[in-house]
Amino acid sequence: MTHENSVGIVEAQSFTFAEDDPFCLESGATLSPVTIAYETYGRLNADRSNAILIAHALSGSAHAAGYHSEQDTKPGWWDDCIGPGKAFDTNRFFVICSNVIGSCYGSTSPADINPAVGKPYGLLFPVVTVGDWVRAQIKLIEHLGIEKLLCVAGGSMGGMQVLEWAAHHPDRVHATIPIATTAAHSPMLIAFSEVGRQAIYADSAWNQGNYYGADRKPDAGLAVARMVGHITYLSEESMHEKFGRRLRDLERYGYEFQTEFEIESYLKYNGNSFTRRFDANSYLYVTKAMDYFDLSAPTGSLAATFVNSAHIKYLVVSFTSDWLYPSYHSKKLVSALTAVGADVTYLDVKSAWGHDAFLLEVETMTDLISSFLERLAREENVARPEPTSDNLATKITLATLPRSSEEERRLKIEALA
Repeated sequence: MTHENSVGIVEAQSFTFAEDDPFCLESGATLSPVTIAYETYGRLNADRSNAILIAHALSGSAHAAGYHSEQDTKPGWWDDCIGPGKAFDTNRFFVICSNVIGSCYGSTSPADINPAVGKPYGLLFPVVTVGDWVRAQIKLIEHLGIEKLLCVAGGSMGGMQVLEWAAHHPDRVHATIPIATTAAHSPMLIAFSEVGRQAIYADSAWNQGNYYGADRKPDAGLAVARMVGHITYLSEESMHEKFGRRLRDLERYGYEFQTEFEIESYLKYNGNSFTRRFDANSYLYVTKAMDYFDLSAPTGSLAATFVNSAHIKYLVVSFTSDWLYPSYHSKKLVSALTAVGADVTYLDVKSAWGHDAFLLEVETMTDLISSFLERLAREENVARPEPTSDNLATKITLATLPRSSEEERRLKIEALA
């Protein structure tokens, strides 16, 4: 089948630093060496002023757009919004996405070899924070020869990284787009994270994080953690519409403890499939970093945190049915930014898709982001990259049958955290 306006075949890349001088973490621990997995789409302009960094969510990766081969049937997790003529127009902008430290998609993680002992880190891997992730991203941006980003954008956990850039590295970015996110994990969010971690701890195969190379992995615990998390990505309205109380391949109750309801089958499928693409220890580290995130902690005031960030332009987006990061989180952020005199555009988008909406409301997100970036590029006098034959919209043919809209939606949801 033919995909138009795709970035086409993309290359997974990596950058390693801190080989001689260890990378100092907020905890006081160090990490050496550090590898960051990343991908880029589009081209830098002459003065390198058109770079946009995309930050991924909990289970996301650096593979945000395009395909890794012509046989690849699943595009990057935000392919609907990144590409020629899309929200993040790669004919106009140079788009970067990197994998956070501690995740399991190519960046340094608990599964990597600890050079001090010659075996996987496991729980000897130091605890990392959102601040650590962003400082590592700065190392990558410097490696790419970019002094200042035009914009940083991301949803959910990605939005936390966006806000970290704005709050603590305001001279490195012109604009930010935090979507469906928060400036601090609330007690409820920490509680959901802890339930997921406890599910992993309770799996005997976890073995205090020492399961690499073993016959069994803590898949049962990780699957339950994902199921709990996935519930929070949906809304009650979307659950009613998608599943209702329908039974799965049954006409009546079986009066036994088997999977009977459609919603049970859906959660079980997502939990089990997650174990094939994510690492249990990475889940622990990434959720802990999210729980530690609190931008008001140093000052006690969110507005005070952004006092040096008033020159940055902000597009803040929330969704009416998102109960994981309810709209009040974004409204509190907007109030703080307005208090310091920042240029803020805020939209609370009406949607029934819950937290998933930032991936599923493609048309709305395209309109919002495209308009914001067009204004930004105009006001910052951002030149277009020099045209080349490679800069044309790419068409690639994949060896697969056309997918239904429902399957497309499922694939998008699987990429969300």
